[in-house]
Amino acid sequence: MGQLDGKVALVTGAASGIGEATAELFAAEGASVAAVDIDGDGAAAVAGRIGGLPIEGDMGDSAAVDAAFATAEGHFGGIDVAFLNAGVAIAVADPAALTDEEYERIRRVNLDGVVYGLRAASRAMRRRGGGAIVATSSLAGLIPFPPDFVYDATKHAVVGLVRSVAPTLEPLGIRVNAVNPSMTDTRILTDDVKKLFAEIGFPLMPPRQIAEAVLGLVASDASGECWVCQVGRDAEPYEFHGVPGPRGEAEGRTPPTDT
Repeated sequence: MGQLDGKVALVTGAASGIGEATAELFAAEGASVAAVDIDGDGAAAVAGRIGGLPIEGDMGDSAAVDAAFATAEGHFGGIDVAFLNAGVAIAVADPAALTDEEYERIRRVNLDGVVYGLRAASRAMRRRGGGAIVATSSLAGLIPFPPDFVYDATKHAVVGLVRSVAPTLEPLGIRVNAVNPSMTDTRILTDDVKKLFAEIGFPLMPPRQIAEAVLGLVASDASGECWVCQVGRDAEPYEFHGVPGPRGEAEGRTPPTDT
């Protein structure tokens, strides 16, 4: 008996890296898997190995995201798990050097794709009666990352999305969490960067380690959590600290959350 027997999972960015490793692990745990990627041939190769459904789609395009979820739901009869993993980096450190095209490229995949995926997954999971959504953020979503400041901004945004939407969806039986990996051996790192890490003796995490954290979140009761993944450590939820409270007439009062 696998942890996901009888479940249907959709994985974006499934053609390589963390997405590929997670699709393989989900299938090994008994799930029927829709492997989604802009690289259609890569998605087909992964799906072929695990007996899944390949779907080609640009996760920065809202219509393509909706179509991917509709295809998976129509094929399998529903969606129980969504891993919103597709992402890119641009390696721009100087804001004066940032082009409109670079900003658009990274924002539409890393942020828009997660928003569109959350929307599509939550709609499908309402019909299913609940489910689990995990988004890939990054350690850069919790700390500064000067080598790629827009990447850092998009990953901080994913953390904020997950923490903010979780209370709305949890009463519907839909849990939302994020994984926040440190440096992982994926295509998002250039060969030069990988060589540098090898030269200084700093190990990169294998994608399988992140996949196991994703499975742990799916199998848990957690919601609104961000699990940090570091070399040599088990994945663990990041402990967010509160901000200073109000003083004066507002002290001890809670601002309204309904608008």
